Amino acid sequence: MREDRNKLLTETTPRSSAGKVLRQYWVPVALTEELDNQRAVLPIKIMHEELVLFRDKNNNLGLLDRQCPHRGVDLSYGRLENNGLRCVFHGWCFDKSGQCLEQPGEPENSKLYQRIKTKSYPVMEINGVVFAYMGDRKETTPPQLDCFRAPDSHVFAFKGKWECNWLQALEVGIDPVHASFLHRFFTDEDPSDQYGKQFRDNTAGTNIPITKVLREFHRPDIHVDETNYGLRIKTFRNLNNGSTHARITNQIFPCAISIPMSNSMTITQWHVPVDDENCYWYAMFTSFDEPIDKEKMRAQRLADHSLPEYLPKNNKKNRYGFDRKEQETQTYTGMGMDINVHDQWACESMGTIQDRTNEHLATTDKAISAYRRMLLQSITKVEDGDQELIGIVSGDDAYTIRGPIALDAIGSSEDQDSIWLAGDQKRRSQSSWNANLYYKETEND
Repeated sequence: MREDRNKLLTETTPRSSAGKVLRQYWVPVALTEELDNQRAVLPIKIMHEELVLFRDKNNNLGLLDRQCPHRGVDLSYGRLENNGLRCVFHGWCFDKSGQCLEQPGEPENSKLYQRIKTKSYPVMEINGVVFAYMGDRKETTPPQLDCFRAPDSHVFAFKGKWECNWLQALEVGIDPVHASFLHRFFTDEDPSDQYGKQFRDNTAGTNIPITKVLREFHRPDIHVDETNYGLRIKTFRNLNNGSTHARITNQIFPCAISIPMSNSMTITQWHVPVDDENCYWYAMFTSFDEPIDKEKMRAQRLADHSLPEYLPKNNKKNRYGFDRKEQETQTYTGMGMDINVHDQWACESMGTIQDRTNEHLATTDKAISAYRRMLLQSITKVEDGDQELIGIVSGDDAYTIRGPIALDAIGSSEDQDSIWLAGDQKRRSQSSWNANLYYKETEND
């Protein structure tokens, strides 16, 4: 890749090409739990923009420019008063739309405040995550993904910060082959103790551990399909006994993935730029059967992350917890049992912004190549003023994008697609929250 092309895909300032594309979509900016305290005001940095998120006394959310339009001080130190956020420098108060409500130091009859409005972005809460829209469209709606349609009791949300560019963080999630190596475990754990852990389950309908399938069948057949939400990545592993293992993962444009967590749970994960050298991943874990034990899953993740920045405790400063003996006997990486650490190492070790002028993509990188083409096409459309972007919906059209299907399954090798279609249909028909009411886009393709 040429250096200028690499910059085109990775830079996310408001005027950058990729930054303009990302701003056309709803993206996560915070967890709801970050505002669940006595002072619901939170400084936010996203795509190079310094913002402040707050919840007013009427429980409404606002997302404003962090710099007060009066003299430029930091509004994240403001007071929650008069159904808005009040600057502590001169008392100017702003509502969730950015409109100035008061200028208490001005003359009593002054109407200057009516002409003052600071930058604001629309926000909404969905199942523990605060999403913002930073683009210029008058109306957009998040698509009806499973993680949005499920009841709050069946979704758990968490996040973590990585010191790398958003694009390399996203690309690790659409790479099907790395799981057979980076996440290889030399022994298979008891699946009864798999709750809240990825790659610890038996494959649906069998007693074959997924870790065994990934370890022993590491040359999969990969198919990448363009969909109305992004890319579907179908990875097939012939088990040499007339059966095939199918793993279905997805890229949800522009910066999310949807992957199987276990037989009953999926992960939808966004990779959101803080700036060009840091990003947050936001994950929504969605259960199709029982309500999620949120306390257990949060405790599992807090054991590996430090608040308030959700920084991983294993990182480049301590070599990701690398242990030589573990690498020889337990895991391929020697970096512990948390696969999130493995992914973090892979992304951060490329450098804060990967130099793609030195990479050599191979046959198994077809999903990465397809995604980059899609991003480049979207950049061209935005620059040309084309409003027809992939996955952009509004109003009732939000229901045209649901799912997407994400699972592991085993079936007859004669018809590979029937394996995952049947597996998804069975899971949704047994869902406790009517997840079987989903679109039939696969059959219609």
